[in-house]
Amino acid sequence: MESKYQKTIYACFVGYIVQAIVNNFVPLLFLTFESTYSIPLSQITLLITFNFGIQLLVDLLSTGFVDRIGYRTCAVAAHIFAALGLFGLAVLPELLPNAYIGLLISVTIYALGGGLLEVLVSPIVESCPTKNKEKTMSLLHSFYCWGHVGVVLLSTLFFKFFGIGNWKILTCIWIVIPAANAFLFSKVPIAPLVKDGETGLSMPALFKNKVFWVLMLMMLCAGASEQAVSQWASTFAERGLGVGKTAGDLAGPMTFAILMGSARAFYGKFGDRINLDKFMVGSGLLCIASYLCISLSPSPLLSLLGCGVCGLSVGIMWPGSFSKASAAIKNGGTAMFALLALAGDLGCSGGPSLVGYISGAASDDLKKGILSAVIFPILLIAGIFLLKKPRKQKIKEA
Repeated sequence: MESKYQKTIYACFVGYIVQAIVNNFVPLLFLTFESTYSIPLSQITLLITFNFGIQLLVDLLSTGFVDRIGYRTCAVAAHIFAALGLFGLAVLPELLPNAYIGLLISVTIYALGGGLLEVLVSPIVESCPTKNKEKTMSLLHSFYCWGHVGVVLLSTLFFKFFGIGNWKILTCIWIVIPAANAFLFSKVPIAPLVKDGETGLSMPALFKNKVFWVLMLMMLCAGASEQAVSQWASTFAERGLGVGKTAGDLAGPMTFAILMGSARAFYGKFGDRINLDKFMVGSGLLCIASYLCISLSPSPLLSLLGCGVCGLSVGIMWPGSFSKASAAIKNGGTAMFALLALAGDLGCSGGPSLVGYISGAASDDLKKGILSAVIFPILLIAGIFLLKKPRKQKIKEA
């Protein structure tokens, strides 16, 4: 039975690579869009805000249609949206009278796919009849990191050898991955998330559950802890090493992603021997230490080292919170996973926003901004201890 669903898990792994492509490829082309289409950089950077805004909307709305349409149909559609959006990047700016509108339409299409993947992939893996689901979940989320690393590294190499002017060819090459995985998802078995004869919890039922709100807080903090530093890793690399933008991207965001993926892969390999709560608390404490190193160290190189350690520390937070939700709330169903994804994405947006706001209020002192974000790993650790309380009470009652 378990081997029957191995291809399903592999398809989900690739699904997160697809999400990494749609989230991380376009930022590499910002300056190219600016020079090619004469679009102000302020407008181009809004593409990222637009991308994640659409994904947040999909997270919220998916609770009403995923169960009705079905996981397979939605998963195939997600990959088709991703492929069509990437294809649109290559053709729509040239076809439409306004190139920026072409970019916005393309981003909207692939953001629909990215939002659906965020909602679908984790519950599909959770539904597979496998042992040690926490291990599989952690390994699954590591593939987003490997996808991120692959997009940055392979794209950088392509631009170096074939020139940035051929970016449309590279875009079409990236399309192959979501197109192939759409076909794979049309064939692999998908187990029901909720057992026969049972129904998933409704949103009102979830909202009445105190444990659910603790989990939502943990997901928000997981996303915020990760992105509050990840968004600024390139800046620290450029300042600390005195290198250019390309080398800074490779040394900063790529190092962060590699170490974050390594933490997830480590737990994916040895998770059956490690207590998840202890691993998450230890990671939270390491995250706090990395924030202090980044913000209080007088050395730019030590700050850069803190960025790398932060990547290692946040690796387990997102998948670990998903696993704890599955264990704590039975039959949470699609609504639970969609709302958790929404909370995580809000954290991904809110973490960097808090850093930027505090930095601006402190005369653009980025270190003070990052120091303020230490609240997120602290709250996540508090959430883990709050989840332990009801469990202990139940044992006493029994």
